[in-house]
Amino acid sequence: MRKALYILADLKDEDLRWFIDIGNYREVSAGEKLIEPNKAIDALYIITQGKFTVTTSNGKQIAELASGDILGEMSLIEKRLPSVSVSAIDKAKILVIPQVEIHERLKADDGFAARFYRALAVFLSARLRSTVATLGYGDASEDDAEDLFEDEHTLDEGLLDTLHVAGDRMRRLINILEGREDG
Repeated sequence: MRKALYILADLKDEDLRWFIDIGNYREVSAGEKLIEPNKAIDALYIITQGKFTVTTSNGKQIAELASGDILGEMSLIEKRLPSVSVSAIDKAKILVIPQVEIHERLKADDGFAARFYRALAVFLSARLRSTVATLGYGDASEDDAEDLFEDEHTLDEGLLDTLHVAGDRMRRLINILEGREDG
């Protein structure tokens, strides 16, 4: 599941419009690094086209991200520096939303803050459940581990209820940024 769908599911259309208005839509060259270990980042990135690889400091690839994924959410909510590198595999396009602008809106708009933080919490909860299921948990038997893995890869009913809205918002975001639709 792409991260942006978790975020967009809980936001309003006006929040999407704000991201577009405040953000900078740009191309990324193949090999360009958006995030580097131990270097502060000052933006939230929404991938609208292309693929990115996430690698550890020793060069091990741990994930591949594509359209609909979000980068920089962890640095947005905590002060720790990134521990991974994120690089474009091929030419890509991203929406860059400055962290300072997000923080200002979070302080000024309680409704946006509630929606945004809830969306992040749902996403991070899903990622934690997936990680636990993938790595196994405690002394569970192999059958229990398989059941846990299957349970954890089933989408939450609340997310399923809003998935079509989130997908539509992602399509609209890309269409507006590409000039194929008016905002």
